[in-house]
Amino acid sequence: MIGLLSSVAAIAEDRFIIVQSTTSTQNSGLFDHLLPAFQEKTGIEVRVVAVGTGQAIRNATNGDGDVLLVHSRPSEEKFVADGLGVTRADLMYNDFVVVGPAADPAGVSGSNNAIDALRKIAEAETPFASRGDDSGTHKAELRLWMAAGVDTTSASGAWYRETGSGMGATLNTGTGMDAYVLTDRATWIAFGNKGNHEIVVEGDPRLFNQYGVILVNPQVHPHVKAEMGQTFIDWLLSKEGQRSIADFTVDGQQLFFPNANDGSS
Repeated sequence: MIGLLSSVAAIAEDRFIIVQSTTSTQNSGLFDHLLPAFQEKTGIEVRVVAVGTGQAIRNATNGDGDVLLVHSRPSEEKFVADGLGVTRADLMYNDFVVVGPAADPAGVSGSNNAIDALRKIAEAETPFASRGDDSGTHKAELRLWMAAGVDTTSASGAWYRETGSGMGATLNTGTGMDAYVLTDRATWIAFGNKGNHEIVVEGDPRLFNQYGVILVNPQVHPHVKAEMGQTFIDWLLSKEGQRSIADFTVDGQQLFFPNANDGSS
C-alpha cells in the first residue's frame, strides 16, 4: 500500500510542464491570469521560464522545456523547419510602441512612422536604450534600424545603449536616462515606473507583434511531456483559452488579442 501511495504521489508531482516564454508575457501578468484556469481544468501545472525569445529558443533547442511560446516568427519557423518543434500556431498579437521623454528631444512624438522616427533619433543622437539581448523585441528593433539605414553597432556605447536585460529592466534604464525605448505595448501598460515617459510612436503596421506557440519535438527530446504540452497548446487555441487571453486587461486596457483562428502554420 505504501508503495502504491508513493507511486500515486510521484505521478501527481510529475503533472507539470515547462513553458519557455518571454519576459513580456510574464511581466504583463498574462500567465498569472491564464494558468490558474488551465490548471483547475486539467490538473496540469505550468512552470514558466521567462527570458528573451532568443534564449527561450536556445533553451527549447536543448530540450529544457515542453512548449515554446515566443514572438519572433522567422525564428519560430526555423525552429520547426529544423525539426526541433512539431508545428507552429498563431496564438495572439499586440504591437510595439516607442516610448520616450515628454520633452521629446528628437521631435518624434505623434508619429506613426517607426522608420522615420528612428532615423530622427539617430540623427539627433538622443539616448536610445535597447534590450540588446536577442529577444523578440530586440530582433524587431534591429529590423527597424536596418530599414532606417542606421548602423547601431557604431553608435553602441554612445547614444545607443544596450542593456542586455529584459523589457522591464530596459524600461527602468530608459526612464532613468531619458532615453527612447522600443517596447511591447503590454509591458508598457503594466509597467509601474513610467516617470515622465509616454508613448511617442505607435500605429505603424511594421510594429505588429505576433506570438506563436510550438510543442517541442519529443522525437528529438524523448523526455518532453508531449501529451500534457499539447493539452496546454490545445487549450490556448480553443475558444475558452482565446477568450481568456482577450479577457486579460490592465487598467481597463486589453493587452493581447487572440488570433488563433486567423490562420496558423
